[in-house]
Amino acid sequence: MKTKKLLFFALAILCFSYAAEAQRGVRVGYIDMEYILENVPEYKEASTQLDGKVQRWKQDIEKKGQEIDQMKLNLSNERVLLTKELIEERSEEIKIKEDEMLKYQQDRFGPNGDLVIQRRQLVQPIQDQVFNIVQEIAVNKKYDFIFDKSADVVMLFAAERNDISDQVLRSINRAAKRKEVSSKKEKQEVERRDDLSLEEDEAVTEREQAIEDKKTERELAAAERKKQRDSIRAVKKAEFDARRARLLEERKKRQDSIKAARANKNNPPDGDGGI
Repeated sequence: MKTKKLLFFALAILCFSYAAEAQRGVRVGYIDMEYILENVPEYKEASTQLDGKVQRWKQDIEKKGQEIDQMKLNLSNERVLLTKELIEERSEEIKIKEDEMLKYQQDRFGPNGDLVIQRRQLVQPIQDQVFNIVQEIAVNKKYDFIFDKSADVVMLFAAERNDISDQVLRSINRAAKRKEVSSKKEKQEVERRDDLSLEEDEAVTEREQAIEDKKTERELAAAERKKQRDSIRAVKKAEFDARRARLLEERKKRQDSIKAARANKNNPPDGDGGI
């Protein structure tokens, strides 16, 4: 019902605007917040960390559930051996554990739990940044309406030419780069790129990417040549070491042979003759 009301309201605004400003024409644009978030590195990194927390929370809940199941099984197996008071005491312990587990679930995954709060904290700064950038684009490009494609307002059709998500994402990345740069030359380059249109910036980015690809290709080729040279050196070294070992072995054999001959000469065997 809420979505239908929002859609009706949006269509009513559009119809009114078209009728009132037919001479000028209405400029409508839209963004895809999910697409923008998925392409902001800081959000992706923080989202990955949050996903890790969620997995740990789920494991904690599973562990608590297994512990409760074991307590119930033990009570069932030992019930005939226990007094009424002990049964009630054990049942109360199980109830306390179950309440603790439910509270833990609510604290982590409930409407006001850690997951909702931390996701809101994660998204809010980027949403604020997107909102400010959208205002600037709307004023500079003279847009009348800009919608969020991923929000409650259902867009039955959206021409790609009206999608300004890449413009917003570009502005976010530029802001991040301005924080990262330190030298005057780098700052001037960022400012120069800010003055380019989206098409011009994409063309520059493509050229830079082509240069980077060629550089990577050269580095890979150089690494492959080095690998081949190292392989040839290793083979030659192995051959040299084998030949050296063989020569040393042959020399040792000759030395042992000479020593044996000298020993036999100095200690001849006793003869059989005598008076």
